[in-house]
Amino acid sequence: MKDSDSSPETPGDDDDPKRSLAVALRYEKERKTPIVVAKGSGLIAEEILRRAKEAGVFVHSSRELIDLLMKVDLDARIPPSLYVAVAEVLAWVYRQDEAAARRAEAP
Repeated sequence: MKDSDSSPETPGDDDDPKRSLAVALRYEKERKTPIVVAKGSGLIAEEILRRAKEAGVFVHSSRELIDLLMKVDLDARIPPSLYVAVAEVLAWVYRQDEAAARRAEAP
């Protein structure tokens, strides 16, 4: 994930009625704190996910985290109470990005 990429969050269980929720975060080193750049349910959530996949952005699933992030206003920084959880997601995204880069370099 590049510093200015968005990272959508969505529950991953297909049977879950909350399956159609999504939140996209943007993290820029200059800002220090991720901001919510998109969120929604139903068709909006599916569009967020479609655009993330088209852009090659990794999608992480966490039912609990998405419920909390849905309460954050658009263009707002995430609250300090979510720093640790979001940092764990960003670390996961960076690891996924590094693994993809290594696979792309492999002969």
